[in-house]
Amino acid sequence: MSRISICLAVALTVAVPASLLAGRVWIDPFHLPFANALVILLELRAPRAVLALVIGGGLGMAGAAMQGYLRNPLADPGLFGIAPAAALGAVVSLWMGAAGVSLGFWALPGFALVGAGGAMALLSLIAGRGDGAGDSGVGLFTLAGMMLASLCGALMSLAISLSPTPFALSEIVTWLMGSLADCSWREVAMAGPLTGLGLVSLALAGPSLDALSLGEGAARSLGMEPGRLRRLIVVGIGLTVGAGVAVAGIIGFVGLVVPHLIRPFTDRRPSSLLWPSALAGALLLLVADCLCRLVPLAGGELRLGIALSLLGAPFFCALLLRLRRGRL
Repeated sequence: MSRISICLAVALTVAVPASLLAGRVWIDPFHLPFANALVILLELRAPRAVLALVIGGGLGMAGAAMQGYLRNPLADPGLFGIAPAAALGAVVSLWMGAAGVSLGFWALPGFALVGAGGAMALLSLIAGRGDGAGDSGVGLFTLAGMMLASLCGALMSLAISLSPTPFALSEIVTWLMGSLADCSWREVAMAGPLTGLGLVSLALAGPSLDALSLGEGAARSLGMEPGRLRRLIVVGIGLTVGAGVAVAGIIGFVGLVVPHLIRPFTDRRPSSLLWPSALAGALLLLVADCLCRLVPLAGGELRLGIALSLLGAPFFCALLLRLRRGRL
């Protein structure tokens, strides 16, 4: 385990207990009645903390893998349309349920996974038609991702405008803001195994991503199989992003911010960035969710997706300026 991974693991051991105690009602384990504290911890805050770790870890590694695969420092599942496509699938599921179509419990995550996997497959096909290493490649993939995100956003707006009931409209809009509020162990059981499979798939792609960083021709000469790498990336990002969107809505910029913060502390090989990015993503989402609970708002708590967008947008602008100056 690398030094940065050890430091992040230590930080998580401190952040997890703090997140369990923090909130509008602070828990003092030495003075609060034990029964009340146990209910709050086990039924409300523990599943929320675990889900933050699961989703944050998946988004962090997905962003690192996507940047390595596309050789694009601006790649992010949200900016490139992966998360919006997953959200579109979930919105379609919510819309159909509100319209009276009988759907099972697994319909929403299933639709979200199909959306994320389909979007990633489309982008991987675009990536496979060129080396993607130059400015034109970065621009091509960015424009393709923006087109996909814009299309998914338009289709979601159409679904909202055609919402069959006011309740369905409110449910869709609230869900799209992204939040871990009211999540239970059922959501953990849904997202945990899917995200775990996605993390394994992305980790298996690590050696091939290292070879790909030398260029597609050199990677092929080293034994990299483009088809296998593409399958691992599509499955990994589809599962991690789709599972997160299915249970928490759109939570953006984690996959963009985390790899850039961690990369200076690694040897800059894509494989060495994967697991540290997963740990850092888990830490970022856990701390952000904890802070969202502490912000006093009249209508409830600050939505996690909104908070991370407020943080990620200035970071993205800073990356664009650094890219323009040739420092990335």
